[in-house]
Amino acid sequence: MRSESQRLELRRRRGGMAGAAVLITLSLLAVAFFRLQILSGNQYALQSEENRLRAISLPAPRGTIYDRNGRVVAENVPGYVVSILPGPRDTVAATLERLADRLELSLERREDLLGRNRARPNESLVVHDDASFEQVAFIEARRPRFRRVVVEAQPQRRYPNGPPVAHIIGYVSEINERELALPRYEGYEAGRTIGKDGLEAQYEALLAGDRGVRYVEVNALGSIVREFDVGSGQPAIPGNDLQLGLDLDLQVYADSIFPEGMRGGVVALDPHTGEVVLAYSHPTFDPNRFIGGIPGDLWNALRDDPDKPMLNRVSTAAYPPGSTWKLVMSAIGMKRGHLAIDTYLQHTCRGGLSYGNRFFRCWNSAGHGGLDLSGAIKNSCNVYFYQTGQRIGLDPMLEDVQALGFGQRTGIDLPFEIAGIFPPSREWFNEQYGRRGWTESVVWNLSIGQGENQQSLLGMAQFYAALATGQSPIRPHFARDENLAGRRVDWRLDLSEARRYELVDALARVVNEPGGTAYSQRLDRWTLAGKTGTAQNPHGAPHSWFVGFAPAYDPRVVVAAVVEQGHPDGQPSLAVPLASRVVDRFLESIAAPIEERPGARPVVPPPADVVVSSPSVGSP
Repeated sequence: MRSESQRLELRRRRGGMAGAAVLITLSLLAVAFFRLQILSGNQYALQSEENRLRAISLPAPRGTIYDRNGRVVAENVPGYVVSILPGPRDTVAATLERLADRLELSLERREDLLGRNRARPNESLVVHDDASFEQVAFIEARRPRFRRVVVEAQPQRRYPNGPPVAHIIGYVSEINERELALPRYEGYEAGRTIGKDGLEAQYEALLAGDRGVRYVEVNALGSIVREFDVGSGQPAIPGNDLQLGLDLDLQVYADSIFPEGMRGGVVALDPHTGEVVLAYSHPTFDPNRFIGGIPGDLWNALRDDPDKPMLNRVSTAAYPPGSTWKLVMSAIGMKRGHLAIDTYLQHTCRGGLSYGNRFFRCWNSAGHGGLDLSGAIKNSCNVYFYQTGQRIGLDPMLEDVQALGFGQRTGIDLPFEIAGIFPPSREWFNEQYGRRGWTESVVWNLSIGQGENQQSLLGMAQFYAALATGQSPIRPHFARDENLAGRRVDWRLDLSEARRYELVDALARVVNEPGGTAYSQRLDRWTLAGKTGTAQNPHGAPHSWFVGFAPAYDPRVVVAAVVEQGHPDGQPSLAVPLASRVVDRFLESIAAPIEERPGARPVVPPPADVVVSSPSVGSP
């Protein structure tokens, strides 16, 4: 038994221990409160604000695109974006279900959106980036059901002229996961709209602008309880405008006159600045239908259409150039000293020419008789150019064609441009056909723009620009920019002005002299110089070509046109009137000086250094 004194002592000790424990506890709490309130107060206050506030990205208006005359090619109109704030996956899925009918969200679309939510659960989910006013009104009228849904006014892209400019301007759409991983889109977030093709993609960095931010207050459940004014965030910075050398009126005109039901394209450029004033591909599509996302059925229809309306036939298609190639051969033959403008070759045209056991035909089965180079260009005589290729020889031809830039892209400011096709060397034939699988006769087909020879409209236009001006051509471009206007290619024709003038004169005969292959499409006010072409096509009727420039001796525009299967036997060539009308329309619009054309041949006197050479062996 403990005495009373012992019990009192035990109580005192226990009380002291309890007091010490309380003191220690209070000390620890004081330290914790000090750390929480003083040392980490700002951090927890910020975290609290972050939990309370949600940042909403503000899209920047894209820059407006104008044509050479200040007409709008691409602009912005008011629109709405609907998105869902981050939250539990089940909540996001339920919200999508409630929105599905009104926003026309298919099951496939909802699954895609949920997949994006799983990949980026801490980011707002863009559900619709081009909602109508009626759809927005539906959401706002039922705000208690859609507390996690954010509706933002956002400028939407619009193309006032739509289809005529589709292949050049391209279109905009929501960035995808693959694109988000690319270095050029560093800093972009899911749901952002970007240029997907054409100039919209080429000049994305210029047009896009910088997105801003605003804040909304949410409760513990993530529902919006208050929206702050715009001044509480950071405003978006609009993108820069872009002016083009494109002539929108000419673009719309080309669309209106392109042969109905046919495929092809036409391009026109200023040979002195390199500005593209027209680039039209047919058939086309409406880029306005891609805004807010491309409907699956529309995309499938465009993708599976045998006419390939999404294909830009100006920069991403190549064709055998046919007889338009004969000017390339003429320039090479002159440069190497094998031809003069009045040179007659050994064999006159009797409808064709034999090589070994093969007979190579001329388009005129009755034959052209004896022709010099100028006459062969005017009449587009195949037999003359078979012999031209033979004179030049395969290896020099391959070398000189590559030196004229035909194996490379023109460098136009459009994505996805392709280069023309032309064999770079003999080894190419060996690899394709085996050493015994081909003969030197390939030079004959190549010489008339057939065989292993395919070129783009841009590539042919660039060559004829060099022929028109006598200078290294400027790389074609759409944007009006002094730097682009100074980007010349690293090659030139390497012909004297006298020789070049003779070729220009021959091209003027093609259009303006009776018997020329384009005589029916001569112009009343201008001297159009150019070359027709009929390119054999294994899939149907021959393709129709025309490449030329005008006015012939003061060139303001170079044009190249192709109509697929546009020259059936016995029918007029469809590319020639297309190109002729485009040239006439453009020259009228810029009021170029009137050039007299009183007769078949221009009255402009030849340069003083023109020397007329004597006919060669075999002349009639």
